[in-house]
Amino acid sequence: MASDCGYGTKTGRAFVVEESAPLPALHTLPGVNRVEQGVEAEFEAVYFDTNDFVLAARGITLERRTGPQACWQLEQPADDGERRVSSSPPGRGTDGVPKTLLQLVRVHVRDKPLVPVTRVLTRRVLHRLRGSGDQVLANILDDHLRSEQQGSSSGDRRWREWAIELVEGNQDLLDACNALCAGSGAQRGSRGSTRRSELAQHSRQPVQAAPPPKRKGDAAAVVLFFLDQQVRSLKEQDPPVRSGEPEGVHKMRVASRRLRSCLATYRKLLAGDTVGGLRGELKWLADLLGEARDAQVIQDRLRDVLAREPAELVLGPVARRIDEQLTADLKAARTKTLRALDTKRYFRLLDALDALLADPPLTALAAEPAREVIGRRVKREAKRLRRVVTAVEQLPGGATDAHALHEVRIGAKRLRYAAEAAIPVGGKRAQRLAEAAQRVQQSLGVHQDTVLTRDLLRRLGAGVVLQNENGFSYGRLHALEQFAAENAEAAFRREWKRFPSTSINP
Repeated sequence: MASDCGYGTKTGRAFVVEESAPLPALHTLPGVNRVEQGVEAEFEAVYFDTNDFVLAARGITLERRTGPQACWQLEQPADDGERRVSSSPPGRGTDGVPKTLLQLVRVHVRDKPLVPVTRVLTRRVLHRLRGSGDQVLANILDDHLRSEQQGSSSGDRRWREWAIELVEGNQDLLDACNALCAGSGAQRGSRGSTRRSELAQHSRQPVQAAPPPKRKGDAAAVVLFFLDQQVRSLKEQDPPVRSGEPEGVHKMRVASRRLRSCLATYRKLLAGDTVGGLRGELKWLADLLGEARDAQVIQDRLRDVLAREPAELVLGPVARRIDEQLTADLKAARTKTLRALDTKRYFRLLDALDALLADPPLTALAAEPAREVIGRRVKREAKRLRRVVTAVEQLPGGATDAHALHEVRIGAKRLRYAAEAAIPVGGKRAQRLAEAAQRVQQSLGVHQDTVLTRDLLRRLGAGVVLQNENGFSYGRLHALEQFAAENAEAAFRREWKRFPSTSINP
C-alpha cells in the first residue's frame, strides 16, 4: 500500500471503522514493546476532477494537500488490485496540477479542465509501534475525516479510517494487526476508498470491458472484444509515451495499427461512416508514432553493426555523424508526437473510439454466427495476401522490388491481426495462421528496416564530401544492409513455402 505524502511507499493495510470505535490493544501485537503517545495533526485535501467526474468513474483520485504533508498526490488502481500512488511537490501555485501528474491522466480527462470537486478535512492521530530495541516497527494512523462537496447543498459527510504502515516490522505484525482490527469491528478497505466511493456516485460509469466471445456466439462479440482490447492497450501506453519511453511508442503504434486493420477486415459488420473516419485518424496516429519508432530502430541497428566492424574499416567520425543525425531525428519526432497528443484531434479520436465501443453501429451481418462470418473475413485477407505475394513472384528476372515486398508485409499484418481476432472461435487453426503471418511480417519488417537504413546511409555518405571526410564506411555499411535485405527476403520466401492452410474452420 502506498502511503501519504512524506512517507514514501510502504506496505500496509487500511480499514473503515465506526466514528466512536476505540483503538484496539496495540501493545498486545507480537514484537511491540510500547506504543507511543499519539501525535495529532490536521490537514486539508482538495480533490480535483472534471465536471462529469471522469477520474472518479475510473477509481482515480487527484488531490492537493495542504498542511504538514503538503503535496499533490495521484492514486490509480493497479493490475494487482493495489493502489499506485504518484506524488509531486506542492509548487508555487495553488490550483495548477503538476505536469508530471497531469500526463498520467490526460488520456482520461483529455481537454476537459480539472476543477476542485471535494474538500476533505482530516484530523490524524499518529501512533508509532516500537520494538524491544526502540525501533519503529509500524505507524498506526487514526484518521477522522469530513468531506464537503463543492457546489452541492448536501450536508457534510464524516467517517473514520485506520491504517497500519510497516516501517521495520514484518508480515507477521501486519497479519496480527489485521486480525486485531477485524476483531474490533473494522472493515478491510483501502486508503481513501470511502472518498472514491463518494466521488464515484456523481460520475457516469465508463463502459465495462467487452466480455470474451463464445465459440458459438455471434460475430459482433468477436470483433468488439478485439477492438476493446486494443483501445485499452492504446490508452495504457499514453502515459509511457508522454514520459518518453520508447517501448510505449512501439506498443501504442501496434495498438493503433491493430485497430485500423481490424476495422478494415471486419468493416462489413459496422454501419455508416464509422470505419472510414476512424481508420484515417488511426493512420495519422500510427504514422506519427512511426517517425520516432523508425529513428530509434535505425539508431539501434547501426550501433550494433558498427560495434561489430573492424576498427580499420571505420574511416572518420562515422558513428558520431550517424548518432548526431538520428538523435536529432528522434528528438524532433518525439517533440512532434508530444504536441500531437495534446491536440483536439487526438482527444476526439479517443472520444470516437469510446463511442464506438459504447454504442457500436452493428449491421445485420454482425448478428450472424461468428465461425462463418469471421472465417470468411479471415479467408478474404488470406486471398489478398496471396495476390500480393504472386505479384512479387511474377517480377521479371527474379528482380526484387522493395515496394512490392512492403505490400506483402502489410498484407501479412492484416491477415495476422484478422486471425488473432478470430482465435476465440477459430482456436488452434487461427493461432497457427496468425503465427505464420507474423513470421512473414517479421522477416519483411527486417527488410523494410534495411530500406530505411540504406536511405539514411546514402544521404549521409553523399554529404560527407562537404565535410572533407571519407565516404568509404558509409558505402560499406550500405553494402552490409543490402546483404541483410537479401537474407530477409530469403527468409520470407522460406516462410511462404510452408505457409499453412488459410481456413480457420475444420
